[in-house]
Amino acid sequence: MFVGHYAAALALRAAEPRAPLWSYVAACQLVDIGWGALITVGVEKYSVDPDLPGSPLELYHMPFTHSLPGSLLWALAAVVLARWLLKVPWRAAAFVGLAVFSHWLLDFLVHRPDLELWFGGEKVGLGWWNWPVPETILEMGLLAAAAVLWGWRRAREGLGVWPAAVFLLVLSAVQVTSKVTPAGEDPVQTGLMAISVYLAVTAIAWLVERRAGRIA
Repeated sequence: MFVGHYAAALALRAAEPRAPLWSYVAACQLVDIGWGALITVGVEKYSVDPDLPGSPLELYHMPFTHSLPGSLLWALAAVVLARWLLKVPWRAAAFVGLAVFSHWLLDFLVHRPDLELWFGGEKVGLGWWNWPVPETILEMGLLAAAAVLWGWRRAREGLGVWPAAVFLLVLSAVQVTSKVTPAGEDPVQTGLMAISVYLAVTAIAWLVERRAGRIA
């Protein structure tokens, strides 16, 4: 799951627009940003099996980011930070936290059983990665539905369509690139690349709203 996570960001931004788009975009991938940082220092671990369908990643140790309690803690921290740093209302801060937790829910659909229900406990995952075509259709369908909701919200706010279209094209391009790029076996390189991509998409989301504000 990659671009599907951004579907949650767009849908939640449509439902609660008092938090900026970039905060939702960062929040929906905050867990993976943390994962990227933790694999670079060897706290969480993965391996690569090119024979696996869909994703070749074997995510055998990531309790601090992708366990159920870990994800809830990341979400709670996001609520506090959104309220404190962004000065948004509690409801908007809660929606940012929900964007963080949506990552675990969506990963549950596609991951093989590698998501711990508690620290060191049973691992779950429905494994849609094993069926790459349906999994891709799921992700793109989620993004399309969320884009409709986001477009409706932007129309109500009197914002232009072109910045939003550019952002959706960027997401689609990154999705295609992620599908054709071989998974890296070096955790430092993989972690830094993951963080760079997520922060770049966040920066584009910030530019989209900044540009939209000028157009409006």
